[in-house]
Amino acid sequence: MCDWVEEFPGMISVCDVDGKILVLNKQIAEYFSSTGGKNLIGSNLFDCHGQVSGEEIRRLMTKEKVDIYIAVENGNRELVIHSPWYKSGVFAGLVEITLPFKYEIKVRNRN
Repeated sequence: MCDWVEEFPGMISVCDVDGKILVLNKQIAEYFSSTGGKNLIGSNLFDCHGQVSGEEIRRLMTKEKVDIYIAVENGNRELVIHSPWYKSGVFAGLVEITLPFKYEIKVRNRN
């Protein structure tokens, strides 16, 4: 794994097309430390998700779509990005990046 991924100040996870967890960086491993942390690598993410979120993940995989939203939990806000990743041009799975933030998100017109 690249050093920047491991030390990124947010959570990064990567799964393959079957939901097998390939990468968990330090932040997400700490977040899931009570259920295995880095030992979750190699397991299936669908075993860790309920029906609704599992169906949403499958939908994202089927459509190979990017999904971006702001999650609020216990008053804390996080920017969540789900994105397909590709190997040699073929869909290979999903990347999830979750980045906490405390300020308003600026929208900049780059025209």
